Amino acid sequence: MKKALIIVDVQNDFCEGGALAVPEANSIIPYINLLMEENEYDQIVLTQDWHPADHKSFASNNGKNVGETISLNGVPQFMWPDHCVQGTFGAEFHKDLNRDKVTHIIQKGKNVEIDSYSGFQDNNHFMKTGLEDFLKYHDIQLVEIVGLALDYCVKFTAIDAFNAGFVTCLHFNGTKAVNVKPDSARNTIYDLAEKGITILA
Repeated sequence: MKKALIIVDVQNDFCEGGALAVPEANSIIPYINLLMEENEYDQIVLTQDWHPADHKSFASNNGKNVGETISLNGVPQFMWPDHCVQGTFGAEFHKDLNRDKVTHIIQKGKNVEIDSYSGFQDNNHFMKTGLEDFLKYHDIQLVEIVGLALDYCVKFTAIDAFNAGFVTCLHFNGTKAVNVKPDSARNTIYDLAEKGITILA
């Protein structure tokens, strides 16, 4: 069975000191590096949040406060601080992430009108990123997922992988949650397990 590792959004803005820092984000990087070192993956894919500066998920572009929710093209949209703006340091992959074995990079969130948590498609399910086609072209059957953040981009990437027919595993030690709500991480793990996604602890 051919397998791929999908590393979700390990970018400066989600790590320590970033504009949208995930608590303890930096602690997962050695674990991810070890996975790549100790396992044989047929493909290793990075996803990268890659927003235009005028992206409508940014509170600053809507005259809103961070944490508010608006309706964006018919979908509830949480208002985030500006983050992962194309071409900025914040959008770059963290320097400690070993990229020697990476075979492909998927950029997402490029459309100003709609956010894209999943590495597979936007939140409206209008536009695919090409990730599913890439994996299927390379006969990948199993995907393992790590990265940031558990309760948003990792969660939706895992669900879309499972729905696309891949055997889907999440490395619990390779992800951290934003925890906008206190039980967000725990609820996400329960939710994913209930859907049929394997949690590797």
